[in-house]
Amino acid sequence: MFDAELDAIERPERPIPSGIVSKSAAIGLGISLLVVGIGASFMVNQTAGLLAIAISIASLVYDRFGKHHNWLGPVNMGLCRGLNLLLGVSILPDQVMPWAWVGLVPIAYIAAITMISRGEVHGGSPTILRVAGMLYALVIGCVAALAQRQQQLGTALPFLALFGYYIFPPLWRAVKDPVGRNIGLAVKAGVLSLIVMNAAWVAAFANFPMAFLVFCLLPLSRFLAKAFAVT
Repeated sequence: MFDAELDAIERPERPIPSGIVSKSAAIGLGISLLVVGIGASFMVNQTAGLLAIAISIASLVYDRFGKHHNWLGPVNMGLCRGLNLLLGVSILPDQVMPWAWVGLVPIAYIAAITMISRGEVHGGSPTILRVAGMLYALVIGCVAALAQRQQQLGTALPFLALFGYYIFPPLWRAVKDPVGRNIGLAVKAGVLSLIVMNAAWVAAFANFPMAFLVFCLLPLSRFLAKAFAVT
């Protein structure tokens, strides 16, 4: 919504610039969903409600201001995901503060994807892509360390291996040839692979069957990604 004019030039296929959705309808739907989400969170408990407000604010700040900053933008976008992880934890309010630091992991991952996406239209910098790759590796290492701490490393390793398989090859192709198309594919792989990362989280803290159920969402997501732009 905030970038409708820019999207009309760079991404005319998106709903607002293409005319499929009007600005007023997008604003109305966006406000309604934020209100419903915050209200539903408060119905769970106060901690969840406050986290939902924080996520809403962080999202709006990113859309209006953060995305235009080279380093603040990726961190801002990552903060949205980190808070979203804690929103899930808030089903047990007393566990939010002890595990708040875990939110740094998705912040790093989403920051990396956001850094990569800056070159999705006009091409990017191999240096930025390599930094993103190091953040990817850091994320995998952190999840592995958490799984080891929970004595679930063997359960999480297959999902972490698949996670690396899905995210690194497209990124390496973009490093070798950082044109818009290759970067777009790397971003798409990073976004869809969130499901695999989530499966690794579940494997680290629960068990293989539950993690596999999460992983089964990946084929559905790949199918839906053919119907609309993921990035």
